[in-house]
Amino acid sequence: MNTKIIRRSFGLTLLLTTLLACNAEFDNPVGDETHFNSGSADLSHFVSLGDSLTAGYADAALYLHGQENSYPAILATQFAKVGGGDFNQPLVSDNLGGLLFGGNANPAFPNRLILNAETESPEPIAGISTTEVFSPLTGAFNNMGVPGAKSYHLITPGYGDPAGVSASPATANPYFARFASEANTTMLSDAVSQQPSFFVLWVGNNDVLSYASSGGTGTNQLGNLHPSTYGSDDLTDPNLFASIYSQVVTALSAAGGKGVLINIPDISAIPFFTTVPFNALPLDQETVDLLTSGYAEYNAGLQAAFQGSLITSDEQQERSITFSVGQNAVVIEDESLTDLTGLTLPSIRQATANDLILLTTASKIGEPVSEGSTSLWGVNTPLADEDVLTPMEIDLITTARLAFNASIKGIADSNDNILFVDVAELLNEVQQGFSYGTGSINATYATGDAFSLDGVHLTARGYSVVSNEIIDTINTGFQANIPKVDPGAYSSISFK
Repeated sequence: MNTKIIRRSFGLTLLLTTLLACNAEFDNPVGDETHFNSGSADLSHFVSLGDSLTAGYADAALYLHGQENSYPAILATQFAKVGGGDFNQPLVSDNLGGLLFGGNANPAFPNRLILNAETESPEPIAGISTTEVFSPLTGAFNNMGVPGAKSYHLITPGYGDPAGVSASPATANPYFARFASEANTTMLSDAVSQQPSFFVLWVGNNDVLSYASSGGTGTNQLGNLHPSTYGSDDLTDPNLFASIYSQVVTALSAAGGKGVLINIPDISAIPFFTTVPFNALPLDQETVDLLTSGYAEYNAGLQAAFQGSLITSDEQQERSITFSVGQNAVVIEDESLTDLTGLTLPSIRQATANDLILLTTASKIGEPVSEGSTSLWGVNTPLADEDVLTPMEIDLITTARLAFNASIKGIADSNDNILFVDVAELLNEVQQGFSYGTGSINATYATGDAFSLDGVHLTARGYSVVSNEIIDTINTGFQANIPKVDPGAYSSISFK
């Protein structure tokens, strides 16, 4: 087998572009600022509640520049021009992004990613973080975004308990442990205690994203209303989500404040799931001949299974492994296929355009399963379940997400003091290419300027586009005139 063709690291050829590094706001310099106003919204005490997207997480870490350019921070700067008050965030200590646990670095929380211009690959930035989890911050914080939080974590007591961070398994979140008001508080309680005059809620992403980013290895918890029994990669039950979400909105608006609810984007608009092509194997004739011979027995077994009425003709065709000179589909596991282990046939097939290959799989395709092995991932050894989302798993994700979004919109539509922002539609537009006046962005990994190097979270520029969408919604819904920002003035990814 000519392994030089297929064992080389599967890389993403990146067009390296010049990036803007400044992060100043565009203050609508043309026009009379005396006309700016907050309309019927009271922006004097603004609180945001949510997950990593609210915290300003980017490049697989929470770091200072990301927090300073989070969408809530951008909004607060613009709100200050129309009567908005102080805005405090639980800032980390540096721009590295890692966390220290009792003075020790934790490999589960590495430094942020930067792009190595020579290798055209992302890598963690060098350095030792100075952000200590067990040196808690004090005071009230307007940005209550906690990376990793799911809907039910907002009402879970002890989610910020330092003792729970150290437990095995952990029962608390180290990011929240840094700024929770007390060990047994909840994220919602700390947000509500501030009596926000205005709030933005963006939560629910992780209720589907953790399942999706695990390759669908979690469990669909449909019908299970007991989140204490959930695994970290499970899909949240839609009825549980709706109940908790309603409870959270009711509590946030209890003091009479107005707010904005943001829905959950489609994973097909996120480069983590769309960057790696299904046909990622370049093969020459020699390699095609070797692989065809290697899969001959498997294909013959499928023929026998069909003749024995164990599978249909369509499934036989779906499962047959064939190669040709040029680009070829990778080989994957698919648990939805008919179990043929009685014939010693694995549940494998070649990927199609309907599958989503995870970004983290890019460096795995065509590589040896172990050192010195002739078994290559995605070639003569199938990619594992955690490497790929199959159509069945994508359908589960879509069903849950649409149910969550229906609940979010329904709650917003039923309350005149609450507005709805369709970020799902906005990111669909970004995927196609989104113009903002002084330029444009898109969802292409590393070069599109919208998404950071983790392929899931936005860049500062991407967060500014979301901020403008929120401002547009407030201006229309509450008859305000809040100035927007120029996304072109915000940074994208960083190079080494």
